[in-house]
Amino acid sequence: MNDLEQLVQAAREDFAAAVTPAELENAKARFLGKAGRVTDLLKGMAALSHEDKKTRGAEINQTKQAIESLLSERRAALADAELQAQLRAEALDVTLPGRQPRAQGGLHPITRSMERVEAIFGSMGFDVADGPEIEEDWFNFTALNTPADHPARSMHDTFYVDTVAPDGSGHLLRTHTSPMQVRYAVQHVKRHQALLDAGQTMPEIRVIAPGRTYRVDSDATHSPMFHQCEGLWIGENVSFKDLKAVFADFFRTFFETDDLTIRFRPSFFPFTEPSAEVDIAFASGPLKGRWLEVAGSGQVHPNVVRNFGLDPERYIGFAFGMGFDRLTMLRYGVNDLRQFFDGDLRFLAQFQ
Repeated sequence: MNDLEQLVQAAREDFAAAVTPAELENAKARFLGKAGRVTDLLKGMAALSHEDKKTRGAEINQTKQAIESLLSERRAALADAELQAQLRAEALDVTLPGRQPRAQGGLHPITRSMERVEAIFGSMGFDVADGPEIEEDWFNFTALNTPADHPARSMHDTFYVDTVAPDGSGHLLRTHTSPMQVRYAVQHVKRHQALLDAGQTMPEIRVIAPGRTYRVDSDATHSPMFHQCEGLWIGENVSFKDLKAVFADFFRTFFETDDLTIRFRPSFFPFTEPSAEVDIAFASGPLKGRWLEVAGSGQVHPNVVRNFGLDPERYIGFAFGMGFDRLTMLRYGVNDLRQFFDGDLRFLAQFQ
């Protein structure tokens, strides 16, 4: 092994012995610095002949390049070792539980109202029916005594999915949950058709239909998507007296107070006759003395009863509809409907 090979081997050993970047820089200075061993070799070339300088210079340059390559490799090795040490020190075990406690979830205030309404009407013997939100025109309008040219269709500001044909076929986003009254009643009649054919009394139809509905409307008190609860009670001896008793029991239970008054105002709905708007007034609180519209109601129109498959001369009853969103606003004192649908957790957390 000549002197240059020994020099490369010495540099390899010194660089390998350096365990920090600072130690490696010191080792570099011993070989490549101004007073380093490679620099001394270059200075010694001054005494050589012209031909020897060429040969010796090339050998020294090769030696210098070999030492620089060893230096680069050791620098990379130390940097990698430092990175691995940092990664080990900062390692995060994602299987460990977080330091912050997991937030407790809860029901949306409108969902709370829906469950409350279902429980109250359930205690009065009402079933709960659910059905499609993309509804057939016949169930949404025609079966409810709303023919193709009826102004109530435009009053509802309907989202149509496809064109409605003259025969009433077509689809739309349901504008109310009343179609479920028709669907439920028709199925109820089919189940008890044998009793009807024999002239016997059919069990009463008593059902509510809660769910989402859609109309082209949006402001502080209206939303294009909102929630309704439609109700139906059909029997041989069901009257407005029963309707008033149901509403009185429901509203006093829902708002947890007996200090309210219920008022029926004459109105118009194509599927009921006579029809009435339902208002309530609280005897105390921030809404004291104000009449608030909370529902629509009425005796089911004979044409609708016929569409159920029943004889309107024998079967009579009432229907009603009210908005969960309005009830929730009144119950919790919310004055802007849009807050329910903004998804602001700061707002929603108040109801947990």
